[in-house]
Amino acid sequence: MKIYLVGGAVRDELLGLPHKEKDWVVVGATVEEMLTKGYKPVGKDFPVFLHPKTSEEYALARTERKVGLGYKGFTFNAAPEVSLEEDLARRDLTINAMAKDGDKIIDPFNGQEDLKNKMLRHVSPAFVEDPVRILRIARFAARFGFTIAPETTELMKEMVKKGEVNALVAERVWKELERALSEKTPENFFAVLKSCGALEILFPQNLTINLLQKSHDPLERFAILLHLASEKELREFCDRYRVPSEYRDLALLVIRFQNTLQIFETPEQVLDLLQSVDAFRREDRFYKFLSVSEICLGETLKTELLKKYFNAAKNIKIEIEKGLSGIEIGDKIRKMRIQAIQKLI
Repeated sequence: MKIYLVGGAVRDELLGLPHKEKDWVVVGATVEEMLTKGYKPVGKDFPVFLHPKTSEEYALARTERKVGLGYKGFTFNAAPEVSLEEDLARRDLTINAMAKDGDKIIDPFNGQEDLKNKMLRHVSPAFVEDPVRILRIARFAARFGFTIAPETTELMKEMVKKGEVNALVAERVWKELERALSEKTPENFFAVLKSCGALEILFPQNLTINLLQKSHDPLERFAILLHLASEKELREFCDRYRVPSEYRDLALLVIRFQNTLQIFETPEQVLDLLQSVDAFRREDRFYKFLSVSEICLGETLKTELLKKYFNAAKNIKIEIEKGLSGIEIGDKIRKMRIQAIQKLI
């Protein structure tokens, strides 16, 4: 039984980057041996275990064979006879197919050379068997800014033509997109998908990619990306990929109200806009809405004014007389907020 550090932790260490998680591969062991040593099984599809003390993931070395479409169309062999090199050979990219034994780097597919040349290259022709790899390589391009090897791009095109992309699980598409929106150059994610023909299959056509660098917030980037979509298109996209509500709601707010920023004139219109976007209850989202609108529309003056009006309306001092009904209290608060805005105007 031999244990090796593998994958992203080895890659990031060679790049001088911090890594949060460590993945280990175990060669020459059985499931029974792992359980005997106190490892806790977590993998339903693969023999993956958690270390009894560190909770880091340890997987038995395995080989895979494609038997159907999609991410789950595989059978695997995790017998003790499977070698480390056989396990590394099933991985997606050469830069992810390295292992470490103490201080020794085990690199059967020249991942170090590709790291040096800033190149994303598939390990073997088996790359075509898993459509998630298209999303992963696009995300790595967004993270590292690396170039994709021409032969790897050709394999990705082949996968798209065979319909593998259509078999992608919705949750996995969203997971990779969400990660890409947090990367250094998210526009690379979409450029890679476009280069292999996957972009038009997975996403709407009216994406705004060129403005993504103007924000570093993934929620804002999602709203920027889809700000030209219709409300119907946004809802369909979010339903299709089960997008979390905080992403959907901000993007929906931008689509509905971004043009309203150009037309408010009276204190009443200002307050109506603030209430429509739920500024008083969702202040953080309101500021993100202004940030996205400023980036997409260039309405810096309008957004700065709205911030001042909002702060004035938010900070009114309310003294409520006894006996007033809820409606009367609401009317009084509205009048005071209008007065506060009017003073600034």
